[in-house]
Amino acid sequence: MFLQQVVNGITTGCIYGLVALGYTLIFGVIGLINFAHGEVYMFGAFIAFSVLALLGGPFSLAIVAVIIGTALLGCLMDGLVYRPMRMAPRVSQLITAMAVSIVLRNTAMLAWGTRTRAFPSIFPLRAMEFWGIRVTQLQLAIPVLTLLLMIGLHLLIYRTRLGKAVRATSLDLEMASALGIEPNHIIATIFALGASMGGLAGVLVSIFYGSLSFDMGVAVGLRAFVACILGGIGSIHGAMLGGLIIGLAEAMAVGYISPGYKDAIAFLILTLVLIAKPSGIFGVLVEKGG
Repeated sequence: MFLQQVVNGITTGCIYGLVALGYTLIFGVIGLINFAHGEVYMFGAFIAFSVLALLGGPFSLAIVAVIIGTALLGCLMDGLVYRPMRMAPRVSQLITAMAVSIVLRNTAMLAWGTRTRAFPSIFPLRAMEFWGIRVTQLQLAIPVLTLLLMIGLHLLIYRTRLGKAVRATSLDLEMASALGIEPNHIIATIFALGASMGGLAGVLVSIFYGSLSFDMGVAVGLRAFVACILGGIGSIHGAMLGGLIIGLAEAMAVGYISPGYKDAIAFLILTLVLIAKPSGIFGVLVEKGG
């Protein structure tokens, strides 16, 4: 029972971590908490659904469409909405992000309807048993894919010229601009990168549960935000660790207390973290401009 819940918790925790990476990338550069990121996760799932179910395309085409489509969505959010609000007060940026979330959710509702859709079966999810633990191939693939994406993101940020530009923009936007870096291009790239990772997470969840809906990003977006706070918002490693902790805590609550307490766990953890260590595990308390 315990090991089974650990496996379940790692699976959901990796998903939360992937979505949390998008939050932490954007906050780390411009100090914005993009509450519309959960809707980007949802759009990724529906883009894949449209390619597979409505257009009859192959799975590889669906993945390419998700990466490109969500990256464009991230760039559009930045260029049309967040860039004009860059120097606005923090509370105005927060309200704007919430408004974008509502707009995207209602757009999805109009485009794909309000009912829960069945996600096309890509491949059979055969369960294997080890010492009484049931694990599907997808449950094995999700942590591996998540680890590879996190390593790739770490190398991009700390081992490439783009990464240096991202870190320079994060430290001082005006100084980076004076040194020849185009901050708006860097920020748009970060939005695109974070959005594509969130979109891929949406596809993984839809395959795993076999369904998707226009409001599926609300709960996951909130949990991913809590994961960022727990791990230290702005920290790549913290976002992933926070996601795993939230996933494991929820799995244990479902297995040993009651499924009804699952939704309360993330907010209980958020409350405890804000009381005990507001900066999170890997974070430091900073005040970004705005």
